[in-house]
Amino acid sequence: MEYRATIQKVLPGGKHGPYAVALAEEDGRNITFSLDQPVWQGDSLPEPGTIVMLSQLQKKRAGWRASSARLFQPADEQ
Repeated sequence: MEYRATIQKVLPGGKHGPYAVALAEEDGRNITFSLDQPVWQGDSLPEPGTIVMLSQLQKKRAGWRASSARLFQPADEQ
């Protein structure tokens, strides 16, 4: 299952490298994801306000984490 989410903040460096926090449209949960490959499937880093599609969610002690993230595309609207 994929979740449509809007990036709230992009953090250039953390303990495990750069990551982003996005707000899921479906239920308002915050989901973090790595901006390194293979998790992030884009060529450039996203900015706050960018809509992304997140999948392969895992519940961690610190919250929800996506193992796959990509930019929202026109085909996703259908």
